[in-house]
Amino acid sequence: MEYEPVIGLEVHAELLTNSKMFCSCPVVDSTQAAPNIAVCPVCAGMPGVLPVVNQKAVEYAMRVALALECKIAHLSLFDRKNYFYPDLPKGYQISQFEYPLAQHGRLVIHTSNGEKVVRILRTHLEEDAGKLTHVQKDGQSYSLVDLNRAGVALLEIVSEPDMRSAEEARAYAETLRSIIRYLGVNSGDMSKGVIRFEANVSVREAGSEILNPRVEIKNLNSFRALERAVLYQIDLQTEKMKRGEAVVQETVGWDEAREVTFSQRSKEEAHDYRYFPEPDLPPLVIESEWIERVAAGLPELPAAKADRFKQEYQLNANIALQLVEERSTADFYEAVLKADPSLSPKTAAGWVTGELFGWMNQTGECCEELRISPADLAKLLGMIQQNEINQTTAKSVLVDMLQTGKSAQELVATKGLKQISNAEDIAVLVREALEANPKEMSAYLEGKETLSNWFFGQVMRAAHGKANPQVVRAELEQQLNSRKENS
Repeated sequence: MEYEPVIGLEVHAELLTNSKMFCSCPVVDSTQAAPNIAVCPVCAGMPGVLPVVNQKAVEYAMRVALALECKIAHLSLFDRKNYFYPDLPKGYQISQFEYPLAQHGRLVIHTSNGEKVVRILRTHLEEDAGKLTHVQKDGQSYSLVDLNRAGVALLEIVSEPDMRSAEEARAYAETLRSIIRYLGVNSGDMSKGVIRFEANVSVREAGSEILNPRVEIKNLNSFRALERAVLYQIDLQTEKMKRGEAVVQETVGWDEAREVTFSQRSKEEAHDYRYFPEPDLPPLVIESEWIERVAAGLPELPAAKADRFKQEYQLNANIALQLVEERSTADFYEAVLKADPSLSPKTAAGWVTGELFGWMNQTGECCEELRISPADLAKLLGMIQQNEINQTTAKSVLVDMLQTGKSAQELVATKGLKQISNAEDIAVLVREALEANPKEMSAYLEGKETLSNWFFGQVMRAAHGKANPQVVRAELEQQLNSRKENS
């Protein structure tokens, strides 16, 4: 019997507003700020207070909905989602349920099997909960409550159960994060919990249309954790089905250290939350003119930018997707080409996705933190193009540039790295290499022609890597042929 997973994702993204969703409290970094410094009677749930909707949060939510091709409702309602938890001071969360902000969108993802469309069920606004810190001290366990995050504007994006592998779930999460960062509505900093993923996973017989009981994996805050947790649940549920055991619908957490899920509680349904309309908030009315203004202000999104890069710069699809994953990287790349229009777009793309990506992976820096500008990289590539330095030297110079912030011209001049391209100088270097190795020369003349590459290496070593490789190759071939004819 073959089985297939059925996966849907719920993504919670904090919106980058200055104040909270329903009050004027400032939004602070909950990982850095002192606890409970950004709390007022509204977000603390005191009796008699009135919430007021944050207009900027609505606009940011509309940006995301439009980018995901959702239909925005002209009228949506806020509801009270009732449940008790220590980090929820009101005893309910203001959210949207029956009449959300937007519905029925789509997101195109890229996987090893090609493109796939994942349908978006809904996007809706709500407020975040507070933060609990669990402590064990002197043999006692207790929890500390920080309400700085309580009431922060939160956008929930719910997909249809269209994904069929952990790879697809990860691709969906990565693509969605990239989009909301492009839109400037969320920093995407998963280490601070400003974007969190929850995966709903079930397994069924391959080809079946039945939706079996699902397991919800809560609060995954990295792509690795998402992929591993989904894979674990797929394997676990598949083995249960093979043994004829029932899968119980429940909510689980992910233990990163042990790489297993653990049960938290039975999975709640909508009726468990006792949703009812928020009596203190009027319906949210969004006029067509507002939607049109927001749509007109959307930036070029990653998918459109990748298509343009492929057409305008003749880049392959994989390189284009790498360049547009982060808006800052795409902007850096195009700024390099603007600084020197004579550069090959493919060459520039290769250096950004190769040397610069390697440096950023090693140091943890992003494009905005690099000590060089796009114009600096353009100048370095121009020096290669003008045969002032070769590729090997350029890679070494780039590392020095990234470490010191100095220009390519300064480093090449002070270290004497300018490429040797003079034909007479290179002819001398080649002749000396051939004469200094008579044993290898004899072997070459006797038919071991692969030694030409060895001689090339000897010449480049003698030139300390500064000789023009093309000129060396041509001169070496000429001198070797001449010796072969005279032997």
